[in-house]
Amino acid sequence: MNVLQITSLLIVLAGAFGAVNYLFLRLPSSIGILVVALVASLAAMGLDWLLPSIGITDTVRGMVEGIEFSGALLEGMLGLLLFAGALHVKLSDLREQAWTVALMATLGVAISTAVAGFGFMWMVGAPMLVALVFGALISPTDPVAVLGVLREANLRKSLETQIAGESLFNDGVGYVVFLLLVGLAWPSGEAHGNDGWLGALELFGKEALGGAALGALLGWMTFQVMKRIDDYPLEVLISLGLAFGGYELAVYLGVSGPIMAVVAGLFIGDIGTKYGMSEQTRKYVNAFWELIDEILNAVLFLLIGVEVFAVAFSVDALWAGIGAIALSLVARLAAVFVPVLLLSRWRKFGRDVVPIMTWGGLKGGISVALALSLPDSEWKPAILTSTYIVVLFSIIVQGLSIAPLARKLDREQELL
Repeated sequence: MNVLQITSLLIVLAGAFGAVNYLFLRLPSSIGILVVALVASLAAMGLDWLLPSIGITDTVRGMVEGIEFSGALLEGMLGLLLFAGALHVKLSDLREQAWTVALMATLGVAISTAVAGFGFMWMVGAPMLVALVFGALISPTDPVAVLGVLREANLRKSLETQIAGESLFNDGVGYVVFLLLVGLAWPSGEAHGNDGWLGALELFGKEALGGAALGALLGWMTFQVMKRIDDYPLEVLISLGLAFGGYELAVYLGVSGPIMAVVAGLFIGDIGTKYGMSEQTRKYVNAFWELIDEILNAVLFLLIGVEVFAVAFSVDALWAGIGAIALSLVARLAAVFVPVLLLSRWRKFGRDVVPIMTWGGLKGGISVALALSLPDSEWKPAILTSTYIVVLFSIIVQGLSIAPLARKLDREQELL
């Protein structure tokens, strides 16, 4: 199948599964599409087991592998999704939570990587660097999943900004850490980091700081153009060019595309909309990016559901995946608790911050894409299966329960 045929099929399936969810399940849109896709995939695998002559599993697996989920997300959809998410986070709100967001997106990712990595090493016996790779890919919270759930949770503004800001930035930081550890664990591959830990630190600085600088520069240049134009179709097109072209330019220059997309999105979503757009343009730009966000969310969660065909399940791998769920939650708790503890001397945090940010730190398609992108090795099946099980649990169980949990904790806090 060519790219156009694959895209058409994904959009048709996303629409069909979305309709099934709307008519029967009534779950939040993206989660519902994932559940329907997963059930349909498992049903096809069950039918193939009962009637092996049909060969459905092999056919669908070939189609799924042809989609190249990792490349489609990391090199295509991710920049648009991060840009769209960052557009709705105001710099003024983010500035108030800057230290919290910065510590959780850096120190928190490091702590989570270490806790999950060493736990995975103990659990499955993987080499330390390979286990830390698993820790790195499972540590970032997925902004796509998190921002979608925030719409349902109705959190207070400060907590919503903390969660949204952290998920946007720790995604980029986690991706860079993942690249560095892959380069150290598989030095013969094409990944970065072949010069040891000193080269890894140098690359981290280049990727993270370079991505932020490029995002700020491109955002400022785009703003200078937009404020001289009052033509909303053209300005929508320019914003799309910034997200698409900026991400690809970041990849070409060897800096972090995700961080570039977040910084550029924050710039345009705050300064750009406030000083560079008319009211009509602002309305159309917001509506366009909300629509892009919803469509790509639907397609992404559909892909997560059908990626079950690419996962090699075994009894040992299933047990490892169940253990990885507990491991990821403990790592997330440590990643939230330590920064909150460090900052509690200077600012007051509500009692609900740690439980909500821990349970609301959803994993998503980015973790699956990173696991799929690993070089082939004896440990890749265990890492991929564990990652997939963690992501399913995170999106379905945590995603459906975080809003009731937030409301419950909010009521309890009001009674204190």
